[in-house]
Amino acid sequence: MADDVQDHRSMRAASALFVAIALLIGWDLIADYREGAQWGHIAVELIVLLVAATGAVLLWGQFRQTRLDLAVARVDAEQWRNESRTLLRGLGVAIDKQFSAWKLTKAESEVALFLLKGFSHKEIASMRHTSERTAREQARALYRKSGLSGRSSLSAFFLEDLLLPQCEGEDIVEAPGQQENRP
Repeated sequence: MADDVQDHRSMRAASALFVAIALLIGWDLIADYREGAQWGHIAVELIVLLVAATGAVLLWGQFRQTRLDLAVARVDAEQWRNESRTLLRGLGVAIDKQFSAWKLTKAESEVALFLLKGFSHKEIASMRHTSERTAREQARALYRKSGLSGRSSLSAFFLEDLLLPQCEGEDIVEAPGQQENRP
């Protein structure tokens, strides 16, 4: 979001700079004409004025298009958040139930959530104001209680059921090399 604001400010500033250049050149062009400058000099300044004005118009058009694109992206993001909010709450409840079934402590549950979100043990320790060793030990306890072998199996445990089953008649999309591994 901050980058978007900075980009808009930069485009606005560049557009304003082109307008200022065009105005200064226009003012100089009028002054040169009144002083009786040669037509060649006036023609060159007129070309520079047209280039500056064209730059200002092009930048302003790009700025407007970017604002429209950003507005559409914000609407799409909000729509996605609204549509998925209920699903995410349901997933959160299901994850909490599974943590309870595994009899995880509150600390182990927190570590498990951070692991599911992809944080490292060091990052988890920092966020929880504990040592990295404590975060690792809590992760080991989580794996022991759940019967899972590690972070990837923890993620797979919750994500596997989220993938839609293949309906009859749909083509199977296989990863390269997957066919050779079939029995």
